[in-house]
Amino acid sequence: MKGLRVLELSEALNIDSADLLAICTILKCKASSRLSMLSFEECKKITDYYEKNN
Repeated sequence: MKGLRVLELSEALNIDSADLLAICTILKCKASSRLSMLSFEECKKITDYYEKNN
């Protein structure tokens, strides 16, 4: 397994997948839908961004 889907990470962070996709856009991650795969590095970057801004 190479990472998590947007949907799985949004469930883990307890946020809406649309909000997570917005964070992906801000961080320039290549995620276009709830089923897009994120690498573990992208997941870490997104999680750090989310925790810093909430």
